[in-house]
Amino acid sequence: MFSRHALVLAAAVVALTGCGTAAPAVAPSPSVSASVALTITDPWVKTTKEGMTAAFGTLVNNGDAPITIVSGSTPLSSVVELHEVVESGGKMVMRPKKGGFVVPARGTHQLQPGGDHIMLMKVTEKVQPGARIPFTLQVQGGEPLEFTAVGKDFAGGEEDYQPGHK
Repeated sequence: MFSRHALVLAAAVVALTGCGTAAPAVAPSPSVSASVALTITDPWVKTTKEGMTAAFGTLVNNGDAPITIVSGSTPLSSVVELHEVVESGGKMVMRPKKGGFVVPARGTHQLQPGGDHIMLMKVTEKVQPGARIPFTLQVQGGEPLEFTAVGKDFAGGEEDYQPGHK
């Protein structure tokens, strides 16, 4: 009889242990999957001598839920803001983007001159063509996105990221 009870007890322990190992198979939390789902393509920074400049690229969300970028940082600048360009009083003006950049599920969010961009103020080093600038974007409720942007000459629509200009 004792061996039968021991066998039943051993089977119960194996069954419970098996259930315990199944727990880690639960889907990862949304913050983990959100950070893995977010990438950036073609990141670049407008060349400058000093002062202000901006970074651009295309944020790509491969996940099934929207992802919000709430802030950014780079060793190149002590002040980094997420900006948008809007019309105000017949002029196009830059201003901080309230709520950050929202990248839709399975979609993209364009960062471009004349539109949403990552604004770098108090830049103290010259950004030359080909320079490699590290960035970190903070994801709301998730792990940050780290990437390197390349310095690029750009005249475009004559955007000037200095105080007092559009």
